[in-house]
Amino acid sequence: MAKVPTAAVAASGLVGGYAVARWTKKRPLGGVALAAAGTVAAYEWNRQAGPRAATALTMAYVAAFAGSHPLAKKLGAWPAVFTVAGTVAAASWAVTRRAA
Repeated sequence: MAKVPTAAVAASGLVGGYAVARWTKKRPLGGVALAAAGTVAAYEWNRQAGPRAATALTMAYVAAFAGSHPLAKKLGAWPAVFTVAGTVAAASWAVTRRAA
């Protein structure tokens, strides 16, 4: 089975969580999608790069989610989500690539 990069999992969790919340109009459902992808990503970060890196990347994931809200007031909702998703994906790629 092909391995999905953790950068893609984390980015899809941020984008997918927002998309689910927006299109279903049920924010908690978007939170479930966000948390599910974040859990998978955190598990893989820990496996690939260790607990310190996993903790730092998980904190970045949560900060990106929180930071997308004020950023959306300046850029718009979708651009803010794509910006934070790209930032977390880049950080994930950099950390897990170095650990590999």
